Amino acid sequence: MQEADGIRSVHEAVKLGVNFFDVSPYYGATKAETVLGKALKELPRDEFVVGTKVGRYGESTFDFSAARVTASVDESLARLGVDRLDVVQCHDIEFGDLDQVVNETLPALVKLREAGKVRAVGITGYPLDVFPYVLDRVPPGTVDVALSYCRYTLADGALAGMLPALKAAGVGVLNAAPLSMGLLTDAGPPPWHPAPAAVKAAAAAASELCKERGSSLPALALQYALHADPLSVTSTVVGIDSVATLAKNVAVMMTPMDRALLRDVQAVFQPVANAFWASGKFPGSD
Repeated sequence: MQEADGIRSVHEAVKLGVNFFDVSPYYGATKAETVLGKALKELPRDEFVVGTKVGRYGESTFDFSAARVTASVDESLARLGVDRLDVVQCHDIEFGDLDQVVNETLPALVKLREAGKVRAVGITGYPLDVFPYVLDRVPPGTVDVALSYCRYTLADGALAGMLPALKAAGVGVLNAAPLSMGLLTDAGPPPWHPAPAAVKAAAAAASELCKERGSSLPALALQYALHADPLSVTSTVVGIDSVATLAKNVAVMMTPMDRALLRDVQAVFQPVANAFWASGKFPGSD
């Protein structure tokens, strides 16, 4: 996406009622924050909610130390051009030392929350076990938000089983990557996608079924995620690459979901339901 397209997409999103923007220093090596900041400076501060992350800065570059995440928040504030961050999350914590996240990273972010630089503190990860591991080891109220990706989708709905516990703990849930990083698209997943072969085969079969019924797998997948219980899922995080994609996503959201097609597609995924892949170094499993 060109910078101008990115800025236009943000402005159009706000016009269409989308007001939460999620980035990270890792995305585009800080470019995502920089471009978003240019877009946000033209908007009233009360018209958007902005979230970013700390701890991950490259494909294999992680630093969850208190000093680094504290500095990272100041860097993000400068790039985004705001005086406070609505949400700051520890990024992909399964690649770090979870005990460091518990004992060092989160306390540092809580101090920033108390200072008014941050409104909400969160954690993100792919293995679902990381969430109870952290929540069981920090004082209540430490974690405000948990972002899970690829775990509330047509192929893998395992996050649903954890929603009651997260809600009971007072933790808001962000559901990211409802298309499972390209798995649930008509073009199929990118070559690097870590899903098991059987899951990729099921996705291809589901795509063909949707086409036969005059629909598309990505549209159904997006609708499925967006129709999640709003009392359990605070927001669904969807990537956009243009104003056209934004408009298409909003149109899909406003279109009634074909429940019969949903049941048939879920039946295709049933043999591989909730299959997942290894991620990071956390020894737990789902």
